[in-house]
Amino acid sequence: MRDGTFTEMPARRVLLVDDEDDIRLVARASLERLAGWEVLAASSGADGVAQARAEQPDAIVLDVMMPGMDGPATLAELRADPSTASIPVVFLTAKVQASERLRLEELGAAGVVAKPFDPMTLAGELSAALGWT
Repeated sequence: MRDGTFTEMPARRVLLVDDEDDIRLVARASLERLAGWEVLAASSGADGVAQARAEQPDAIVLDVMMPGMDGPATLAELRADPSTASIPVVFLTAKVQASERLRLEELGAAGVVAKPFDPMTLAGELSAALGWT
């Protein structure tokens, strides 16, 4: 917002990978309108990997539970490719127990954001996880 209640963050390119249309829609609107980020979207792990290779985003927001290639498998694929290995990934998940967070961070995630998320605070949570604050 420009009224001083929200500090604008630098423009970033983020790839959002989630199989749920409504999650992609809400997250994209939140990140584009409130943070001014460019948001690319993919509806599957395989599509996310392809877009990450082609677009080289600043970060990837990745759903954990998706059909086919789930989030951890997608992250493994990203880490195995030198062109995407260093792109930071934040997982988006409904499983927010400490043990699950630890498991995801041990896989190499920069952070974990809980679903359902608050669209008003999503950019801040992602920025904090990515060290962009």
